[in-house]
Amino acid sequence: MAQTAALSASHRLRSIVGGSIGNLVEWYDWYAYSAFSLYFAKAFFPPADQTVQLLNAAAVFAVGFLMRPLGGWLMGRYADRHGRRTALTASVLLMCAGSLLIAITPSYASIGIAAPVLLVLARMLQGVSVGGEYGASATYLSEMAGHQHRGFWSSFQYVTLIMGQLLALGVLLVLQRTMSTAALEAWGWRIPFVIGAVCALVAVRLRRGMVETAAFTRTAESRGATRPSALAGLLAHPRAVATVFGLTAGGTVAFYTFTTYAQKFLVNTAGFTKADATLVSAASLAIFMCVQPVVGAISDRVGRRPVLMTFGVLGTLGTLPLLTALSTASTFGSALLLLTIALLGVSGYTAINAVVKAELFPANVRALGVAFPYAIAVSIFGGTAEYLALWFKNMGHEAWFYWYVTACIAVSLAVYVTMPETRHSETMRD
Repeated sequence: MAQTAALSASHRLRSIVGGSIGNLVEWYDWYAYSAFSLYFAKAFFPPADQTVQLLNAAAVFAVGFLMRPLGGWLMGRYADRHGRRTALTASVLLMCAGSLLIAITPSYASIGIAAPVLLVLARMLQGVSVGGEYGASATYLSEMAGHQHRGFWSSFQYVTLIMGQLLALGVLLVLQRTMSTAALEAWGWRIPFVIGAVCALVAVRLRRGMVETAAFTRTAESRGATRPSALAGLLAHPRAVATVFGLTAGGTVAFYTFTTYAQKFLVNTAGFTKADATLVSAASLAIFMCVQPVVGAISDRVGRRPVLMTFGVLGTLGTLPLLTALSTASTFGSALLLLTIALLGVSGYTAINAVVKAELFPANVRALGVAFPYAIAVSIFGGTAEYLALWFKNMGHEAWFYWYVTACIAVSLAVYVTMPETRHSETMRD
C-alpha cells in the first residue's frame, strides 16, 4: 500500500508540473500583448496621441476577453466529455495560432484597416484558447491534487500564470536594453510573439505526456454511452454558477488593474519611463508569484472563505488610497512598495479562486462549471478594466476608475460572506 501511494504521489506531482508548464506558456502568450502594446499600438492603428492609441489597443484586448466565454463553453464541454488532457492540448494549439498571426501581420501603414482587423482575429483565437485553458487547467490541477493539500497545489495555476506574465515582461526588459525605442516600435515588438508561438508548440508536446485524472476516468466509465446535455448539467447547479460569477467579478478587476494595467498606469499617469514601469511591474509580480502557494496552504488550514473575505475587506478599504498614492509616486521604491501591497491583498483571491470553483461542481460538469461563468465574469469585468481606466482618464476623471474597482470588490465581498465553505466539499470526493 505504501509503495502504491508513493507511486500515485509521484504520478500526481509529474502531472501537476506538466500541466503547470503548459499553463505558463499559455499565459505568456496572452500577456505578451499587454506588455508590448506600448510599442505596437503605433503599428496597428492610425496616428494619434498616446492615450488614444493605447485606448485602441485596450479595446482589442477587451475583444479577446469577449471570446473567453465561447472558449470556456467549447473547451469546458470538451474537457468534461473527452478529458482534461486533450482539452489542454487543443487550447495551446489555438494560442500558438493567435501568437503567430500577430507576429506576421503587416502594419497599418502597409495594409491599412486590414492590420487592426487581423489583430482582432488573432486576439479572438487567443481569447477562445485562454477561455478554455482556465477551466481545464483549474479542473486538472484540483483533481490531481490530494485532498489535504489541494489549496496549495491548485495555487500553482496562478504561480505559472504570473510567471507567464513575468516572462513576457522579462522579454520586454531584455529588448528594451538591447534595442532602441525606434527599433522596438518598428519591428522588435514582433519577437515575443514568435517566441510565444514556438513555446506553444513545445507545450503541446509536454501535454501529450500528461496523465488523465482519475475523477474524469471514473465519470466517463459510469456515464458510458450517454451524453447528457451540457446546459442541463450546468443549470442543475444554479447556486454554484452564480457563486463563480460573483466571486470572480471583484477579483478579476483587482487582478487586471494591479497587473496588466499597472505598467501603463505608471507611464501614463505617474510619469515613469517605460523601462522603469516595466521593472516595477516585474519586481512586484515576482513577489506576488511567490506568495501564491503560501496563501493556498493557509486556505488548506483555515478554509477558503476566510481567505477570500480577507481579500474582499482589504480591497474594499484599500483600493482608493493605494491607487491615489500610486498615481503620485515619484520613486522606484515607493511605486514598488505600493504595487506590492496591492498585490499581496489580491493574493487572497488569486491563490485559491480556481480550487474554490472546482470544489463547487461534480466531476461530470466541473470543467464547464468552472470555465463558463468565470469567463463571462472576466469578460465583463476583467477584460474591460484597462479600457475603462483609460476611458475615464481620457475624460479627465481618472479617479472614477478607483471607485469602480472598489465597488466591484465590495460586491464580491458580499458573495464571500454568504457563500458556503468549499474546503471539505463532497463534490471533490468523486
